Amino acid sequence: RVDSTQVAISPDRQDLSVTVNITEGQKFTVSGVKLEGNYLGRDDEFKSLVTIKPGEPYNGEQVTETTKAFTDYFGTFGYAFAKVQAKPEVDRTNNTVAMNLVAEPSRRVYVRRVIVGGNNRTRDEVIRREFRQYEASWYDGDKIKLSRDRVDRLGFFTEITVDTQEISGTPDQVDLAINVTEKPTGTLQLGAGFSSSEKVSLSFGVSQENVFGSGNYLGLQVNTSKYSRTVSVTTTDPYFTKDGISRTISLYHTTTRPYYTTDGDYKLVNEGGSIRFGVPFSEVDTIFFGAGLERYRFDPGRGSYVLNPLSGFVLFQSPTPQSYRDYFGCTTGSDSIVSCSKDSVWGIPLTVGWSRDDRDSALVPTKGRLQRANLEVGVGGDMKYVKTNYQYQQFFPITKQYTFAINGEVGYGRAYGSNVYPIFKNFYAGGLGSIRGFEQNSLGPKDVPLLGQTQGAAIGGNKKAIFNAELSTPFPGAGNDRTLRLYGFFDAGNVFGDRSPYTSDAQWKAQKKIRASVGIGISWISPLGPLRLAYAVPVKQQKEVLDPNNPYLPLVAGDRIQRIQFQIGTSF
Repeated sequence: RVDSTQVAISPDRQDLSVTVNITEGQKFTVSGVKLEGNYLGRDDEFKSLVTIKPGEPYNGEQVTETTKAFTDYFGTFGYAFAKVQAKPEVDRTNNTVAMNLVAEPSRRVYVRRVIVGGNNRTRDEVIRREFRQYEASWYDGDKIKLSRDRVDRLGFFTEITVDTQEISGTPDQVDLAINVTEKPTGTLQLGAGFSSSEKVSLSFGVSQENVFGSGNYLGLQVNTSKYSRTVSVTTTDPYFTKDGISRTISLYHTTTRPYYTTDGDYKLVNEGGSIRFGVPFSEVDTIFFGAGLERYRFDPGRGSYVLNPLSGFVLFQSPTPQSYRDYFGCTTGSDSIVSCSKDSVWGIPLTVGWSRDDRDSALVPTKGRLQRANLEVGVGGDMKYVKTNYQYQQFFPITKQYTFAINGEVGYGRAYGSNVYPIFKNFYAGGLGSIRGFEQNSLGPKDVPLLGQTQGAAIGGNKKAIFNAELSTPFPGAGNDRTLRLYGFFDAGNVFGDRSPYTSDAQWKAQKKIRASVGIGISWISPLGPLRLAYAVPVKQQKEVLDPNNPYLPLVAGDRIQRIQFQIGTSF
């Protein structure tokens, strides 16, 4: 009980203090829980929802949680206005309390209309086709919640509310009003990283998730950088059929060169297209299948003459890492450019995948899980291989402010028959989206260092294992704004490959080690798209190991560190 309150004003009349004197009283123990009233003949089902535990101290939060669970469960049977009251019977002699939960379902109602509001850009049908609570049907609380989550998973809105409105003079009908707050769905995808050796690296792309408010996706990437020239178009129609089968078409032409001059001077051109369909098998499960046609063209470059630090002689330097020379059958003489037995390969990849997504939001999830599995098989042409990967992501609401999330990814690829696994189908790790604190795609097996260099190019691997953990909260001072959040993270993992004949024992041991980092970051749903900024500190890394007999060529090269990274358009 509250005994008294006192208010005191400071001498300068700038502050005041309020003192509240309370008496806690005795602690009461729950002696029992009893259900009274009309429970629709489903008493056992309602009892399973009770969180109040006899024999333990009385807890007001458990009482509130139980009454809310009862009210929500009544809603699944059409009783939108059910009333549940917790009436305690207090025994002050023994300091116990018996809880009586009295239920009155009231009247059963059905939904007259679903009213959509706040969508100035998005068409009504884009929202309505995600609703599972239909007009002129019995009110169902579970279907209303599912409908709200499906709309949220579209990723087009920053806030979604569903209100039940009574209809005057019609006690057995209600209207559902769904109000949304739209976010900009056009995304300018920018990526950047900073390191002491290479300064700033950039990437660029443009996409529109909700073209003309239709719910369709259109992505266009045009990159004219020296290292990665890209022209690609991707379009997705999530309702290619009225039953919700989606269709994605992609066309692309990319030209890539090594970002680091120490990794060589070759050029790889990838061009092709694909089509994929997604078939929903339940409210949260979708099966994907598709096919593609692709070709990789290889230009080994011209090479150069460099001074061998060991012999002091000028020698011809191959412009191509050993792995690419082996795959394309390339050779080089002492004073000639690389020549290859084949300059291109082509293939027909078939894909099949599965996705299960029951997160409460695609924009800022606070609970639920996302699972993805994908299998890609090269069935025609020069590339015969199998590549598979699986991702598991789950969000745990600790409190209304804090959310804990985990993410795990594993992948494996191999050639079948007498074929060689395509090197450009390798997995990569490092940077945002995998292991922060390391330069993008820099981890895993390394190629043979080119002449005069201490580190070979990162070539990825046919095996992948990544784990991420994040704890996020609204940014201090931002209130309950869920579009701006502060997070701390832990990343671990690596990509792995089969041992190369050019790999020493020390290098092979280093390649198999797990890398890890910790750090903090900021995520913001900006007008340009989702932005993530991270500062990471590697806690498990490979440092350079020098050869005591040869100071020019270390036994093991160190990892490329990049502590500050940001990206617009990235995910977890």
